[in-house]
Amino acid sequence: MEAAITAVAAAAADYLRMAAADGVLVRAAAAALALAEAFCGQRLIERRFDQPVVASPDWQLLDEAPVRAIVAPVDGVALDIDRGGIGWVRAAATGTVSYTAGLAADWATVPAPIAQGVVLLAAHLFEHRDGRGEPPAAVAALWRPYRRLRLATAVQR
Repeated sequence: MEAAITAVAAAAADYLRMAAADGVLVRAAAAALALAEAFCGQRLIERRFDQPVVASPDWQLLDEAPVRAIVAPVDGVALDIDRGGIGWVRAAATGTVSYTAGLAADWATVPAPIAQGVVLLAAHLFEHRDGRGEPPAAVAALWRPYRRLRLATAVQR
């Protein structure tokens, strides 16, 4: 994730016509990337997550999406990733499941509209450090097609 933050900061520095990103811009880039993930409801950059699961005959929903791969720690675990990248686990014993989730392998492969919105927001946060000024409306417009909403947290499968 650090590499993605550095890449976002460099892209924002280019956008702002700065020679290089400073510490303030790097923090703005990290915030913009986190806000993009929160708005879109999915992890943008692929990374590993660990989630505890309880012994249950019911399918349990993994917290992060889109899931790319799930590692079963022990026997007796059923795994599934549906067409939308939602991960499901059914465990015979309590334990921890490791999985990777993310829309893109790295910053270079993030869809262009999301990337542009992140850069615009990072530049906005940098230029409006005092907290004044609304974020550009274009940011939400760029991200909206990638937004995933979950209507319920307790889902029976």
